Amino acid sequence: REQPMRDLGNDEWQAEFLLEKLGLYECQVVAWVDHFVTWIEGFHKKADGGEEIGVELLIGAELLEAAAGRAPKPESGRLREWAAHLRDPSLPAAERGLAARNPALADLARRYPDRSLASEAPFVRKILVDPPKAVFSSWYELFPRSWAREPGRHGTFADCERLLPEIAALGFDVLYLPPIHPIGRRFRKGKNNDVRCGPDDVGSPWAIGAEEGGHKALHPQLGSWEDFHRLQERAREYGLEIALDIALQCSPDHPYVREHPGWFRWRPDGTVQYAENPPKKYQDIIPFDFECAEWRLLWEELRSIFVFWIERGVKIFRVDNPHTKPMAFWEWLISELKADYPEVILLAEAFTRPKILYHLAKCGFSQGYTYFTWRATPAELREYLVELTSSPVREFFRPNFWPNTPDILPVYLQQGDRSTFLQRLILAATLSSNYGIYGPAFELCVRSALVPGKEEYLDSEKYEIRHWEWNAPGNLKPEIARINHIRKTHRALQATDNLRFCEVDNPQLLAYAKASPDLGDVILVVVNMDAHPQSGWVRFPAEEFGIDSHKPFQVNDLLADTSYTWHDGSNYVRLDPTLRPAHLFWVTQYAPD
Repeated sequence: REQPMRDLGNDEWQAEFLLEKLGLYECQVVAWVDHFVTWIEGFHKKADGGEEIGVELLIGAELLEAAAGRAPKPESGRLREWAAHLRDPSLPAAERGLAARNPALADLARRYPDRSLASEAPFVRKILVDPPKAVFSSWYELFPRSWAREPGRHGTFADCERLLPEIAALGFDVLYLPPIHPIGRRFRKGKNNDVRCGPDDVGSPWAIGAEEGGHKALHPQLGSWEDFHRLQERAREYGLEIALDIALQCSPDHPYVREHPGWFRWRPDGTVQYAENPPKKYQDIIPFDFECAEWRLLWEELRSIFVFWIERGVKIFRVDNPHTKPMAFWEWLISELKADYPEVILLAEAFTRPKILYHLAKCGFSQGYTYFTWRATPAELREYLVELTSSPVREFFRPNFWPNTPDILPVYLQQGDRSTFLQRLILAATLSSNYGIYGPAFELCVRSALVPGKEEYLDSEKYEIRHWEWNAPGNLKPEIARINHIRKTHRALQATDNLRFCEVDNPQLLAYAKASPDLGDVILVVVNMDAHPQSGWVRFPAEEFGIDSHKPFQVNDLLADTSYTWHDGSNYVRLDPTLRPAHLFWVTQYAPD
């Protein structure tokens, strides 16, 4: 379909159109000279200047005759009637001039311009319409193999099914599982990424592929296909969607390595090139060669992996390290997937340079990991969030904030305490509409690092089965449930690009506000990012959020169940992190019922 553009002046044009379905849209700007509109503009000037308009009316009549030749019936007949009227010598020129000025004539003629010499923009703009969960979601990541009831046993899908009521009660709506495929045995890593592997070591789930199968197979100890489908069905009953990790890489035992050796890079000594990120080496993982001679066959097979899982009910994927694959591959793959499965959501796990991260979003990824994990001060967060929520980044990139991941235990969490974990939870859940945690390490405030100051967890679940005491004293489960409930009941927190930072006179405090589009829901958050009590004066721009600043207004702390009356200008706050590191205020003109 076509949508006319409006002239904004200064050679700028604008059009709007409603996107009614999920999927990929393409639009292109087409421009041409509208000779009738050009004539009308000149005619007005000449007529108003008192010039002779007889010849001008004949020119206008010719243009209308030409438009009639391009128009269908009955519009063609009406245009010819107008043309005859403009050239009718029996009518006074002034009367014919009034007819030429009739807005109805211009509207009719404008519909049928001469587009034989139209110019098309040299590029096609693409607009991807994603499901609502791409905009607002709460993710919980766990390793299924660590959730057996008995210590030492390999967990199963059935064990995960037992967790669903609790995960739903915590307020999450996406349950994200690391790779659930068979794990390779050759060069398998031992505990804590040790190159020495014992007979009982389970290996890394990202070393995909063994005799039992590859990316389209289930790890036999997790359960059967029937077990997996029952987990999906039960999850949906609790309002949860299962998200799967897709890692486009293989273990040395993957059937692909044996059946398609040309898909991999081989070194001069006859050994296959394993994954490296110097000084780190991953002998248990072999990357694909996306530029191999058989690249078309390889790309189609990788596409079939996504299709395989989509057709088995998986609609959300966390894609591992997409920045190490060609952008052309992702642009092709995502356009192919979205054409057939527009409901699919893709999260890019890419901790890389900003331009690469943003280009992945332009390739079609629905969400992306961010640098939130490494922004540890109010000034750093403020600068970063201004970048994310300003144009042009806000137009194409949806951030997903994670305070921790199986790969990343930030130094400030290692050196912090329970209040530090709660602080990062509040920041992630209120700054971004999409956020997630790797649990239960997060809610149990696990902060032991493999090497102090480095970001690897000690006894990481990536390499061993853990047994968790989920309800251990000091866990954050009540706070997580409360915060997720607030997110779901307050529309202001269901978007990211509505963020507005507020002035505060203490550099250890971060203050920011969000509002729903109609200003019917306003949230103000003040966070103490120091380990000690801090106080300061916060200036909330009430008028910008539909609050009458000439009257007192209410700020209702949704975390502490307390209310305060504020006034125009600056208002005082004090936050002791041993009690609570943040205020999460619901701002109303009057006290809520």
